[in-house]
Amino acid sequence: MDQNSSSKDLILIDSDHNAKSMRMTIVQVFVWFFICVDMLMLFTFFSKQAFRSDARYILFAHTLMADCLLLLLTDLVVLLGYFTVLLPVGRCIVLCILMGIVVKNTPYTITAMCLERYVAICMPLRHASISTTGRTMAAIAVIWACSSVRAFMDLIIVTVTAPPEYFDRPASCHYEIVLVARWHNLMYAILNQMEFGIIVIIVLFCYTKIMLAARSASSESKESASKGRRTLLFHSLQLILCMADLWVPFIAAAVKEQSISLFLHVRFINFIIITIISRALSPLIYGLRDKTFCLALKYYLSCKA
Repeated sequence: MDQNSSSKDLILIDSDHNAKSMRMTIVQVFVWFFICVDMLMLFTFFSKQAFRSDARYILFAHTLMADCLLLLLTDLVVLLGYFTVLLPVGRCIVLCILMGIVVKNTPYTITAMCLERYVAICMPLRHASISTTGRTMAAIAVIWACSSVRAFMDLIIVTVTAPPEYFDRPASCHYEIVLVARWHNLMYAILNQMEFGIIVIIVLFCYTKIMLAARSASSESKESASKGRRTLLFHSLQLILCMADLWVPFIAAAVKEQSISLFLHVRFINFIIITIISRALSPLIYGLRDKTFCLALKYYLSCKA
């Protein structure tokens, strides 16, 4: 149902201990490699005043911080599953709610970054007055508020509907433990689909407007518009990967009925590609493709040479 639930069955108790250890090793390598990359990007961001006063770099840094936090929390859940550590449902719910909040940050922030590119290309004269540092920080506060609404709503529902003894049961931490009632599960899925539809509409609107601006712009503006269009395409790919986990549980459930071994592989590939790799696209889009940021990054990588 959610990206943090993709770790639920990633490490299952099976007879092939070597395969389980190999999967865990691969996960740790990917997770900590991308965390190190994100931390290096954040160091570069905070080292330059020009980056800290630019709306798109501020949103970029916010995405990096949210991704790092999500990777750390998800890796904690994976490690708990690997060592078969079961926590009381009450404690697991706290962890799941926090992950539920963080996991929504990335698609919301990417949507805000698409809107920022739309304003920069289609309304260049108003961009400086609209994309101020204060308004960008306010937008980040709204992103956190919107991300928290759904999670706290789920928390209230499970607190009201679940019996008191439910919170003392030992369980592995995955978001499904919050969705106790069947109607709550269905409502959660429907709201996810509606959220995905709204995000798609916003991104398509921004892309269409930038396309039209690129056709009617001068040669210099056309180059900027073309770059913005490519950035939106990368953002769209990242959004698809982030939101694809809405449908993966249905595929995994069908595979599980056929073969547990195949199910393990599906869940593992889902976790690597959707939960981890999708988080690696942010450094690629705004870190390596942006010439100014890339130069600053090389400067610090070369020990300020």
